[in-house]
Amino acid sequence: MSQLPHHIAIVMDGNGRWASKRFLPRAAGHKQGVDSLRRCVKACAQRGVGVLTVFAFSSENWSRPAEEVSGLMDLFAMALTREVPQLKADGVQLHFVGERTGLSAKVAAGIEQAELATAANSRLILNVCFNYGGRWDILQAAAKLAAQGKPVTELELSGAMALAHVADPDLVIRTGGEQRISNFLLWQTAYSEFYFSDQLWPEFDEAALDLAIEVFKQRERRFGKTSGQLVALSAAPTVA
Repeated sequence: MSQLPHHIAIVMDGNGRWASKRFLPRAAGHKQGVDSLRRCVKACAQRGVGVLTVFAFSSENWSRPAEEVSGLMDLFAMALTREVPQLKADGVQLHFVGERTGLSAKVAAGIEQAELATAANSRLILNVCFNYGGRWDILQAAAKLAAQGKPVTELELSGAMALAHVADPDLVIRTGGEQRISNFLLWQTAYSEFYFSDQLWPEFDEAALDLAIEVFKQRERRFGKTSGQLVALSAAPTVA
């Protein structure tokens, strides 16, 4: 049986479909998705989760209609201005993970200011993957090691990844009914538990989060070992 996940990662899928079902523009779904994220951050902090990582904008999302991409950028900039003061007050430490080259000066400045404003917080680490892709992450880590003249080993590569400041995710949640990873944390999720929800992201509330955590607690995490080995390890006496 597993304990409370220390690190939860979420693919927040279904904003556009939520809006379409209500005959609303897709932008309305993304705005509702921000509200859902706000609830989720608060719930994770209250439940004692140490790290929350969310997939906000992938490197592939640039291929969406220009109007939607522009709207997402405007929403992101607005959310930074509106949400960061409360996140700071709630003890949330913000990290933005992804390629920053090509972002507007306004968005880049907002990201930097948000990270600086919350750097001293420690209640919950919130990683926002923005303009992020798992393949990009592996490539940038390998390039970093090459530039430093370091060997490309598993240990060195892990230390050069964009999420090297936190442990790998224990639980990955994907909403919206799809069951794929979509280039999200390819390196870090090697031994993560996956939970797929049919709920669209704007509908994902505290009860849905609790259900995902409860399902996780029922999983046996073996990390390549057998159940028998885990039992033997748990029964072994500890050395004072």
